[in-house]
Amino acid sequence: MMDLQGFNAENVEPNAPREPIPAGWYRAVISAAEEKPTKAQTGSYLQLTCEVIEGDHAGRKAIDRLNLNNPNDTAVEIAQRTLSSICRAVGVMTPRTSEDLLDKPMMIKVKVKPGDANYGPSNEIDDYAAPERKAAGATAPAGNGSTPPWKR
Repeated sequence: MMDLQGFNAENVEPNAPREPIPAGWYRAVISAAEEKPTKAQTGSYLQLTCEVIEGDHAGRKAIDRLNLNNPNDTAVEIAQRTLSSICRAVGVMTPRTSEDLLDKPMMIKVKVKPGDANYGPSNEIDDYAAPERKAAGATAPAGNGSTPPWKR
């Protein structure tokens, strides 16, 4: 149980519903990476949180899950191909850990997954590319300091 004394909902705007970001290419970084067990407890997947770092949708996040440790060989092959795309996009061809992929600019191609009876529409990451890729509305990060602009 958490003590909520002192909180008054009348003083705080409630969350507004968040629609998925439109399909397209976005400059982003992997802001978090976590290994999680599969639902069946027969393996694990790498959950990557990609955060858009520029434009109207800066700060929005999309999740990708890579089944790198799974009894299904096809799932592992798909995950390895996706990881290869990510490594090429961020310029780290032989990562030692998932942390080697964090905070490196890249482009992500986002698509909108339609909703169903239980969930509304959501975003999925469909592709990864190097940050030099030209995409509408995507520009190079500004600044000359050692701290990336999305962390300032």
